[in-house]
Amino acid sequence: MDKTSEKRYQKLAEHLDRLPGGFGTSDSGADLRLLRRLFTLEEAELATHLTLNAEPVEVIAERAQHPVVETAQRLNEMAEKGLIFSVQSAEGPIHYQAAPWVVGIYEFQVNRMNNEFLQYLDDFYETRKPRSQPSKKSIPQMRTIPIMLSIESPLEALPYDQIEELVNAHDRFAVAPCICRREARMRRDGCDAPEEACLMFGDFADFYVRTGRGRTINRSEVFELLAQADKANLVLNPTNSKFVAAICCCCGCCCGILRGLQLEPKPADAAASNFIATFDPELCTDCHICVNRCQMQVFTVKDDHVVQNLDRCIGCGLCVSTCPIGALTLIQKPVSVQREMPATIQETWRTIALDRTGSS
Repeated sequence: MDKTSEKRYQKLAEHLDRLPGGFGTSDSGADLRLLRRLFTLEEAELATHLTLNAEPVEVIAERAQHPVVETAQRLNEMAEKGLIFSVQSAEGPIHYQAAPWVVGIYEFQVNRMNNEFLQYLDDFYETRKPRSQPSKKSIPQMRTIPIMLSIESPLEALPYDQIEELVNAHDRFAVAPCICRREARMRRDGCDAPEEACLMFGDFADFYVRTGRGRTINRSEVFELLAQADKANLVLNPTNSKFVAAICCCCGCCCGILRGLQLEPKPADAAASNFIATFDPELCTDCHICVNRCQMQVFTVKDDHVVQNLDRCIGCGLCVSTCPIGALTLIQKPVSVQREMPATIQETWRTIALDRTGSS
């Protein structure tokens, strides 16, 4: 890679690192090699002119000092490749915005995943240096909500914590393959949970269908897939926004969100969740269903009896919905410990970027 190309990809890496989730650097150059695998030189340069605000071609072309027609063609190609995000209204032109590395560009590569790409990823993650921590702790991009039929008093739960309310707030839906399980299976260490399990809503649904990453489904099919997720012991992780853009149905063996939480000493404190499961050992018959269902190792068996570790509970409700005698109940955490939640994923991204760099 010549010096000019290296500087251009370095600038792109710095741009991505300022976005939610960051990117990171590698002394081995694996970061720049990964970006060169995904972006052409021209795409790398143009990407640095996009922000977290969805903007028309004309605005981006003026900022980049490129011809409008050429910019429009390149932005469309970049959206098709999953390097940026695009929004198209029913009657207006397409708008484009920057996409974070995660959640964003990485997930958008679901149909471009191959062994060569996995090697680039491995080289990057194995040599990536730790990122500096922002002075202000920000909100996460994703959160955890209870599965259906697990909340003790649904009327007391806020709409954005109830899966039915979240789904019914939308009229456009899509489903896409889970990139985490697809990657795990390519590495021959995946599980048997459904791969087509990432639910998209609204503009995200349109984007996934328009760029060939997912297929359109209706509301009834969404609820059918959620029921399948429950049977497969999958945790619901929607975008950390009141108006959700996506819901990931996650397993603890393949999915990055849960695998990261599993490594925390106290996942209950690290997860963005407004619920926690309470356990009545006197009612428990030690059937061990909860032990097998839980993705966070909340329940263990000691002296032939089930024991609960609340420090590991993320409030997903998997244990509650299948407890045969009602020994488990999902309750809301006190309002004082519930986290703030932006209205949309775009506001979430801007909040995280502002907390990290002071700019959005």
